[in-house]
Amino acid sequence: MKTVLVTGGGGFLGKAVVRRLLESGWNVRSFSRRRYPDLEENGVDCRRGDLADLEAVCDAAEGCEVIFHVGAKAGVWGRYSEYYEANCVGTQNVLTACGRYGIGRLIYTSSPSVVHAGDAIEGGDESLPYPDHFESPYPETKAMAEQMVLAANGDHLSTVALRPHLIWGPNDNHLVPKIVARARTGKLKLVGDGSNLVDTVYIDNAANAHLNALETLRPGAACSGKAYFITNGEPRPIKEIINRMVGAAGLPPVEKSVPMGVAVAAGRGLELVHRLFAPGKEPMMTAFLARQFGTAHWFDISAARRDLGYEPRISLEEGFRRLEEWFAGQKS
Repeated sequence: MKTVLVTGGGGFLGKAVVRRLLESGWNVRSFSRRRYPDLEENGVDCRRGDLADLEAVCDAAEGCEVIFHVGAKAGVWGRYSEYYEANCVGTQNVLTACGRYGIGRLIYTSSPSVVHAGDAIEGGDESLPYPDHFESPYPETKAMAEQMVLAANGDHLSTVALRPHLIWGPNDNHLVPKIVARARTGKLKLVGDGSNLVDTVYIDNAANAHLNALETLRPGAACSGKAYFITNGEPRPIKEIINRMVGAAGLPPVEKSVPMGVAVAAGRGLELVHRLFAPGKEPMMTAFLARQFGTAHWFDISAARRDLGYEPRISLEEGFRRLEEWFAGQKS
C-alpha cells in the first residue's frame, strides 16, 4: 500500500487531511511533536519529533511517496526565531527529505497572509506580490517557506502551495475557540463597523483541496510550482461571520466596536508592553490582528477551480449549522 506523510497530522487541518487520505485508501504516517492516540486508533503510523530536527523529519519521510507539509508554528505573537525554526528550517528539512528519498510530490500548506501587506484585498488572485514588510513573524516565515517550496519544483519533485484562509468548523482548536472565549468574557470587539468582506473556508473544504492537489500534482501539471488561494468562495461581512460563530455557541451578537486607527495603535502599544514585560504571553490585540479584523480580504479562487478541480462542497450555511450542532453536543 502506498504511504503518505502528513506533517502536523495531529492539528485541526492535519487531522482532516489524514481522515480524507484514509478514506481514499492511503497508508498514512503522521509527524507531530505530541502523541495522538485517536490517530493511532485509526491505524495511522504516528512519529514524534520536531520539524527543525532534520534526521527526525527524514526518518518519518523514509518510504513515503508523497508529503503533505501541513505542520507549522502559527499565531500572531512570539519570538521570530521560533517561527523561523519551525516554518523555514522545518520546510527546508522536508525538502531535504524529499531529495534524500526520491519523494516526487510535496503539497505545502501556506497562508493568504503571505501576501497581506495590511491593506484591503478584494478579489485578489495569485498575481498578488509578496509584501516588502510584514507585521508578524508568522506570515513572514510562511512566505519564505512558500517561496522555498515553489522554487524546488522541477523534474524530480513536483510542488504546490495551498493558501486556505481562516479555516474553521467543529473541533477547531484555534480560530473559533478564541473568538468564543473573548465573546464570553465581553472582550471581543469589532474593528471598524464590521462591514468589511472576509473569506473563510470550512474545514472539510480545506481538506478536500489538499486531496485535489494530490490527484492533480504531477511533473508538468498546470499546478506544479504554483500557489493557490483556497476559500469557500463566499465572502461575508466579518461582523456576520463572527456573530454566526458566537451564535453557534449560544452567545449574543457582538455589537461593540473600535475604529481601525485606535485598534492598530492599541496593538502596537500592547506589543511593546508585552515585549518588555511579558514576552511569553500573547497580547489581546496586535497591529497584525487589527488589520486582519478591520480590512477586507477575499480572494478569487478560479485558479484553484481550474487547475486543481477544487470546489467548496460545504456551504457556509451548512458549516454554521454543523458548528451549532457540535457546540450543542459539547454541552450534553
